[in-house]
Order: sequence, then structure tokens, then C-alpha cells
Amino acid sequence: MKQILGYFLGFAIFIAGIPALVWLVAGMPTIADIPVVRLYLGILLALAGLALSVWSIVYMKRVGKGNPMLTGTFIYYIGILLVLWSVWALLVFAAVAGLMMFQVRSEEKRLEGDFGEEYLEYKKRVRRFL
Repeated sequence: MKQILGYFLGFAIFIAGIPALVWLVAGMPTIADIPVVRLYLGILLALAGLALSVWSIVYMKRVGKGNPMLTGTFIYYIGILLVLWSVWALLVFAAVAGLMMFQVRSEEKRLEGDFGEEYLEYKKRVRRFL
């Protein structure tokens, strides 16, 4: 049950809530307000980011190893930014990205404490978002 709640909250905040906030600060444009090429490119990029995030969650559950979930989330947000094309939306994205980086660094410190030298060696081999 706890895991299902976590997935629900993750969806509500990162997949629906933050994009809704970005759309709101961008002036709530309608689809008709968005140039077609930018709309399609943004949607494709957003879907690719979501696919990468979902794949990484499934992979992590099955294999139990690190994954590019945040990379997928950033790609998703960049697709949304491309569609909305707003300075205000970019500022919200920058704030969210900053908070996510703070979280990542905090988590890395915890992992260093939990796994010590093993995690430090892992960090040397694997880039943060790839």
C-alpha cells in the first residue's frame, strides 16, 4: 500500500502538478495558441521523457540497480517548456530543477554513508543523470 501511495504522489506532483503549475504561469494557453511544430516536438519530447522514467522505474523494481528516472523527468519537463514557451514557465522549471538537485545531493550523501567506498566507486563509473 505504501508503494502505491508513493507512485500516486509521484504522479500527482511530478507528472501532473508541476506541469499544471507551469501551464498556469505560462498564461494557460490553449492548444490553438501553440504553433503546430512546437506542439508536436514538445509532446514527442515529453512522451520520450515519460517513457524513460517509467522504464527506469520498472527496471529498478526488476533488477534493483540505479536508473535514469530523473533524466526522464527533466526531458519530460523540457518538452512541456517547449510547448508552453514562457519565461515564467522556465523560471518554475529552474526552481523545480534546483530543488531536485538539492534532493539528489542529499540522497547521494545518504548513500555514501550507507554504502561507503562501494558507492564512491559507483559514482566514479556512473554519471549523475546518465
